[in-house]
Amino acid sequence: MNLIEEKFAKLGTDHSPGQEVRQAEGIPDADMRGVPVPGVPVDFSHGDVNDSAFAPMPGALDEFVEGVHRGGPQAYTEYRGGAELRDRVAEHLAGFTGHPVSGAQELIITPGTQGALFLALGATVAVGDKVAIVRPDYFANRKLVAFLGAEVVPVRMNHLAHTDGAGLDFDELEAAFKSGVRTFLFSNPNNPAGVIYSAAEIEGIAALANHYGVTVIADQLYSRMLFTGEVYTHLRASSIDARQVVTIMGPSKTESLSGYRLGVAFGAAHLVDRMEKLQAIVSLRAPGYSQAVLRTWFNEPVGWMKDRIAKHQAIRNDLMAVFGTVPGLAARAPQAGSYLFPRLPALGVSLHSFVRALRTQAGVTVTPGTEFSPETTDSIRLNFSQNHQAAVHAVERTVQLIQRYRA
Repeated sequence: MNLIEEKFAKLGTDHSPGQEVRQAEGIPDADMRGVPVPGVPVDFSHGDVNDSAFAPMPGALDEFVEGVHRGGPQAYTEYRGGAELRDRVAEHLAGFTGHPVSGAQELIITPGTQGALFLALGATVAVGDKVAIVRPDYFANRKLVAFLGAEVVPVRMNHLAHTDGAGLDFDELEAAFKSGVRTFLFSNPNNPAGVIYSAAEIEGIAALANHYGVTVIADQLYSRMLFTGEVYTHLRASSIDARQVVTIMGPSKTESLSGYRLGVAFGAAHLVDRMEKLQAIVSLRAPGYSQAVLRTWFNEPVGWMKDRIAKHQAIRNDLMAVFGTVPGLAARAPQAGSYLFPRLPALGVSLHSFVRALRTQAGVTVTPGTEFSPETTDSIRLNFSQNHQAAVHAVERTVQLIQRYRA
């Protein structure tokens, strides 16, 4: 394998959420146990944005069409996004995070939050650098770092052993910073576990970053969907040096607007400048007409977000109750977002074989835990932003398959 082939092999998308490669694979006959379990197919690898589950936020399509009618001024905005839209979004984000945001200097609109992640890493990471990555965390983090020629320095998060916070190992985090790490990347709420970093953990990250001069990229995509009684602390509103933090958000899963491919990164002005230069040669800008949809962000109908959160919380509770009937299965109730990350009991087949069997025999698609950490060979991730009844029945079928494939 030459260097180019090796570089792209590190991206390893075969088991990424929703990939056709995974969905089309069969399972060896030797691993087949029993007959299929009937039921409506459910794809937990991503959220259901159909009317039967969680349709896109009202008004989004109207704004998109209006953007089309505006023509060139909307299609060909500045590379970092339309100035008026950036000012509007900056005002909302300042109120949401509790820290001022300059739309002109500290914010860029990107092609989805995935685009923001690539630009943020591209603006902070060079070949040979060390980058600290939480495990488990978003599947693209370590892959993009490796693709950019940097070294991944893993930091453990033991969310199942903690009830207050995410369970980040601060000894490992400081050791990573001492080893020469200059960039730290993490999601909050965590994807895949749905846990929230406590105020103490956020302040701990800020203190270490300040002391060692580390830039922190905080992926806060699901920070608007907090369940009852949960408290969220924004990193940029902590004691961290404002020149050392970039925050990523966007109208995506929470608002069922993923299809418009919109993301936002905001923070250190010099890093946003770099991100704009990179975006100018990668994608030019976020989709021009789609940018108009940002007019609806943080401007939902009264009660809309509260209702959406309540419905997700109800699904979460029912799924946790079903998983709670399985001896040896461990799961922590998500505090935010729409992801559940149960640790399965010992199985008689490999994790990937079980995932394939689950799809072929029960019509249930999940993402293997190894996407979020190479060591997580006993977990699966479910996006429970689905039709409520269908999700519960799918997890009941999942439990049947767990019992069928127990060691």
